[in-house]
Amino acid sequence: MRWALVKVCLAVTVMVVVAFAIPLALVVKETARDRAFSHAERQASTLGPALAITTDRQELKRAVASTQSGADGRIAVHVPAPAQQDDVARSTDAASTRSGPEGEVQVGHPRAADAEVRAAQRLGRADNVKVPGGYVLLQPTAVTGGKVAVVEVFVPDEDVNSGVAASWAVLAGVGVALVLGSVAVADRLGTKMVRPAERLAQAAHGLGEGKLGVRVPVEGPRELRSAAAAFNSMADQVVQLLESERELAADLSHRLRTPLTVLRLNAASLGESDTAEQTREAVATLENEVDRIIRTAREQRAQSPGTGPQGGADLAEVVRERMGFWSALAEDEGREVRVAGAEGPVPVPVPRGELSAALDAMLGNVFRHTPEGSAFAVDIHQAQPASDAVILLVSDAGPGIPDPDDALRRGVGDGSPGSTGLGLDIVRRVAESTGGDVRVGDSVLGGAEISVRFRLHGSEERAEPGRGRRVRHRR
Repeated sequence: MRWALVKVCLAVTVMVVVAFAIPLALVVKETARDRAFSHAERQASTLGPALAITTDRQELKRAVASTQSGADGRIAVHVPAPAQQDDVARSTDAASTRSGPEGEVQVGHPRAADAEVRAAQRLGRADNVKVPGGYVLLQPTAVTGGKVAVVEVFVPDEDVNSGVAASWAVLAGVGVALVLGSVAVADRLGTKMVRPAERLAQAAHGLGEGKLGVRVPVEGPRELRSAAAAFNSMADQVVQLLESERELAADLSHRLRTPLTVLRLNAASLGESDTAEQTREAVATLENEVDRIIRTAREQRAQSPGTGPQGGADLAEVVRERMGFWSALAEDEGREVRVAGAEGPVPVPVPRGELSAALDAMLGNVFRHTPEGSAFAVDIHQAQPASDAVILLVSDAGPGIPDPDDALRRGVGDGSPGSTGLGLDIVRRVAESTGGDVRVGDSVLGGAEISVRFRLHGSEERAEPGRGRRVRHRR
């Protein structure tokens, strides 16, 4: 939009400059011409008194020489024959005097044709005639005897065009300055209009990335101020909706505590068998998850809008912790378990609770969709280069996943009891929050393999929702 305004202003200014500059240039040229011929008329008028007193050749010659143009050889006098025949007989200077038609004597260096001189004498009015190298002014003047003499003044082309080039250069410079000035002003005005639009676009992108605290200054043109006010109102509504959602989550979690307390009391009365111990651990885990939901909701309410939970977690520590829980159930079902790559710290930019939920979703699918006794493995790999990404692999020796695409779609299960299709969708969303992705393929154990790639710089490059899923098959 900024360049569009500049182009419009440039076009309008150029048209205005052309509309005024061309007529002014013509006026300047005409003014220079009039100035040159006015000077020639004044030079011719200086010979009028001399012609009124005498037509003597020598006197006329001295009168012509006394003028500026006559000294430069630009003036000639055409005197009628009856008034100067005696003068012709006494003429001894052929260089400055020659006989014209019908005995006319010409003083000086004439340039006009005889027919043009005759026409000026007959009409009795001044005339400008084009000759090689310039123009001549033919000025009729009455002399004794009722005759009309003609004073011829030569005006060179350089006098006619004197100062025209300089004036045109000045006009061109003024026109260019006006065009450049208009472009600069249009650019400044365009900047004032474009900057509010750019800030609005940046705020919209920030809101889309989860920065709920972003707001737009209400400034600029009236339309942009209205759009900024509408955006700020929308952002406030989004924050209120999220706060309501967190309140609902906290409220529901509090309501779950009552049945959880009953379950914990009942589990405590089951005795000391392995099944009872597993039941008590499951109830304790569920109670911890409910407490985590309540704490998260409270922490998010306490934060300023748009800040969100910050920081990451140690993936290796989360794997060790969750495998400590799932290993007991795997041992009870006769499953062989292998964990690799979890010896040292592996930080990833994902909150600990989300990491635990994603890993539990994948391991829960293993126990839910594979027969008892099927082995499984959890591996952590550092991608190359090591600072780019971390890959979490969960593989099993079960029947595999018939349709990997459907497995990654939210709400689409495989038709087995207890399958909601939400588990892998949770995993995918956690991976995509870092700019990573999820791949489903075949494992070396013979079953399915879930590969989750966490980008270590996900805050700078995030995948669009739904575009991080990839399918990989290995046979």
